[in-house]
Amino acid sequence: MSTSARTTTPSALTAAQRAAVLTVAADAIAAALRTGEHLVVESNPYDPPLCDPGASFVTLERGDELLGCIGTLEPVRPLISDVAHNAVAAAFSDPRLPAISRADYAVMAIEVSVLSDLVPMRAVSLADLARELRPGVDGVVIEAPPARATFLPAVWRHFGDDVDAFLTALWRKAGLPHPSWPVGARCSRYTAEKMVDPGPRLITT
Repeated sequence: MSTSARTTTPSALTAAQRAAVLTVAADAIAAALRTGEHLVVESNPYDPPLCDPGASFVTLERGDELLGCIGTLEPVRPLISDVAHNAVAAAFSDPRLPAISRADYAVMAIEVSVLSDLVPMRAVSLADLARELRPGVDGVVIEAPPARATFLPAVWRHFGDDVDAFLTALWRKAGLPHPSWPVGARCSRYTAEKMVDPGPRLITT
């Protein structure tokens, strides 16, 4: 990450900005459903931090069913544009899942996580990593080239305070054998501000 790039910190968004983020995510998906094309979201009408470089994840769920989850770990575009991009990708391009339908859109929850900067961790073993982690607070990135995987802070809800179960699942996601610590492995953590549009919603023809 360049020294000039920065992510939006979780405390930086006002209630109005959070509402704008969720509206853009929903509108981008609706536009793709109507036209098959990506909605171009310009950052010019928005004030900082929405027009600043930012990283986000968009998660789509219908009840307990995951419909898509796509995001960026480091800032590559203005935050508001990143949200629109990831919303469409989560809806239609998650390689694990089929594209959403209009019926899904009407009732699904849209969850947007705005990420803080990645902070390298000093851990050189799983025991170190487990001691450093803050359950319910930290998102984690494990990098052991060519493997790379992350869990958002929201994933802790599936594990409670069970750090070992959390890390076992993260290692599995990365395709790494647990409880190994691969040579050259690096971990980073981040926090996230989560906002949710629970639906339901309409899509105009």
